[in-house]
Amino acid sequence: MSVLICGSMAYDTIMVFPDRFKNHILPEKIHMLSVSFMVPEMRREFGGCAGNIAYTLKMLGGVPQIMATAGCDFAPYASRLDTLGIRRDSILELADTFTGQCFLTTDLDDNQINAFHPGAMSFSHLNTVADIKSPIELAIISPDGKQGMQEHCEQLASANIPFIFDPGQGLPMFNAAELLRMITLASYVTVNDYELEMVLNTTGLSMDELKKTAKVLIVTLGEDGSKIYEGGVCHDIPVVVADEVLDPTGCGDAYRAGLLYGISQGWDWPSIGRLASLLGTLKIGYKGGQNHVFSRDEIAARFKHAFDLALA
Repeated sequence: MSVLICGSMAYDTIMVFPDRFKNHILPEKIHMLSVSFMVPEMRREFGGCAGNIAYTLKMLGGVPQIMATAGCDFAPYASRLDTLGIRRDSILELADTFTGQCFLTTDLDDNQINAFHPGAMSFSHLNTVADIKSPIELAIISPDGKQGMQEHCEQLASANIPFIFDPGQGLPMFNAAELLRMITLASYVTVNDYELEMVLNTTGLSMDELKKTAKVLIVTLGEDGSKIYEGGVCHDIPVVVADEVLDPTGCGDAYRAGLLYGISQGWDWPSIGRLASLLGTLKIGYKGGQNHVFSRDEIAARFKHAFDLALA
């Protein structure tokens, strides 16, 4: 059976400004900002939460199936998925819009100016779980169009398919009632520490109340590892020290691929968390969300070396 991955497909255009923004922005003129940055270095990456998660899950030996919406410019991405052996029959291609696009400019101090065009993401609700013909054992709702995220949560719950709710950068779209509804429907909820504060502020819940509302709550803490709250127990997951830190883009998605794999294998939570932690660390040594390359055997060996555990 496959793992259904609902979320965004996007192209990431990353530009490097070989100077510092602060040298070209006049604080006293910030109210009438008009600047242009020459960016001689530029690269285009395959991205989007669904694409990134599926990429790492496939390397683990999982069977990802993406349900997403893409635009008229999707052909290069479609070809890549075919090469990787990742199913795309549930990716709806729309002729009159673009695939999601992120434009990121970074300077020498690693400051960033981002612009995101959702494009086809806004129509994610056109896909339905009922359209999936193959058996689904597990799913994830990652950042996507608002209506799509809400409806897919309802559809998965109605179909009794366990799923992870991963609101991520989509959090500001939801009010308290909407957010609480999706948290209640989900089998698992995962956020980073900043997103956790947003959830608490939006819903008005205390941390103790959220732990009772979410069946399983997974909180990533960057270099401090992560915590998994389940059944009144907190599992502290250690971080794996990276050999090299190049780019955090997609680390959270790699972590979530580890969660999906471990859950689908019926592992205990400490083992699931440790695999997810390892994958996030492995990804950070590569630029972009889908350029880390490891065989399943290599991941298994690193997993055993880091935690003295076997990759089933």
